[in-house]
Amino acid sequence: MDDRDIGVDASAAGVGRAFRPLAGQEIRSGGVNDISSSVAGQQSSPPSGTKVKRRRKRKRGRKVFARDMETAPTQDKSTATQTASAIAAEPAHPILPRHGPRKPQQNELPVFAALDLGTNNCRLLVAVPGRPGQFRVIDAFSRIVRLGEGLGASGRLSEAAMTRAVEALKVCGDKLRMRKIESARLVATEACRSAANGEEFLERVSRETALTLEIIDRKTEARLAVSGCGSLVERDTHGVVLFDIGGGSSEIALIDVSGHRSPRLASHIVAWTSLPVGVVTLAEKFGGRHVSRQTFQAMVEHVGGLLEGFVDRNRLNHLRAGERFHLLGTSGTVTTLAGVHLELDRYDRRRVDGLWMDGGSVDRMIDKLLGWDFQQRVGNACIGADRADLVLAGCAILEAIRAQWPSDRLRVADRGLREGILSELMGDAGVWRRGWRGGGRA
Repeated sequence: MDDRDIGVDASAAGVGRAFRPLAGQEIRSGGVNDISSSVAGQQSSPPSGTKVKRRRKRKRGRKVFARDMETAPTQDKSTATQTASAIAAEPAHPILPRHGPRKPQQNELPVFAALDLGTNNCRLLVAVPGRPGQFRVIDAFSRIVRLGEGLGASGRLSEAAMTRAVEALKVCGDKLRMRKIESARLVATEACRSAANGEEFLERVSRETALTLEIIDRKTEARLAVSGCGSLVERDTHGVVLFDIGGGSSEIALIDVSGHRSPRLASHIVAWTSLPVGVVTLAEKFGGRHVSRQTFQAMVEHVGGLLEGFVDRNRLNHLRAGERFHLLGTSGTVTTLAGVHLELDRYDRRRVDGLWMDGGSVDRMIDKLLGWDFQQRVGNACIGADRADLVLAGCAILEAIRAQWPSDRLRVADRGLREGILSELMGDAGVWRRGWRGGGRA
């Protein structure tokens, strides 16, 4: 099951910043003209021979002079109409605003974006760099679109599913065009990889949203999931099995950090696999609304059979016996279990991300969910109607993973592929190298 929207607070994250007029536009009510006329009316003529002192005020890191505003030429009506027509006729850029990039201000932080179109969910993160290895999210979007609905049976993306995804991507496109994006990566995963009409769908996305998505392979998907979780693997850890239970596939990476640890956790992957099963495909195969214990066990055995084909699954056997080995889950399945475990009245990412759960707690939560009927799952604040028919399929995949790599320690991550994309984009751009102070240009 896919992860959730991170629930970023707009005011804290800087989303609700003051609107700036575009080039060639006037702000008529309470805007530039009103300010300049007010300033002109308040100033009296200085005595003869007195040096005029220019008033100035600070506005978002730049200096604005009252005298400059008074003498600025006013655009006539015909020129304004021509400018508006030119802007409207300009073709939409896949990332940049339609009016073109604005000039970056001194000490302004570059903006990076990551979009993940999965089998179940469409998700976007927009962020600026912070301290080395960290970033601050300034905008986010997440919507369940079920792009892979019916894919297992037909081998194709349905018209209804594609339309839902396109509508969500239009929202993402609007968000991206609101900002000057330094660098972005927009990816599609298993549904588009496996569908016979996956490429055709992405051509439609390009036409209708002006966004260009790339289909990434399973190895890249696993690596990005690992990159997004680096800060949750503590320094004294020796071995980790990281898994991402998606809608149409499940990525698993075996990570050995028992020796010298490099800054990028992904460089310590010693083996990986991608199972051709996720919460959507498994629920469609076995049923998700009404799941008996026998059906659940059949799901677990089915996934276990797929894991048997992972020839390098024993690469961490020499580390499994120690206390410095654990599992790390990055999917909606484990975040849901964590929310139920914490008895949250409302899902709270701050309490879930990074939570440790012992084996007994995981067993109790799965048993509790198996004891609930479909309506009870719908009624739980951390599951809801969108996930009620998928959560037990996710639990079955989790159980198969736990059986293959037994550990009494499971760490929950409400992060993953998007965060990995952002980390790699910022690292490649050099934002954390010397010359950056506190995440800003020196």
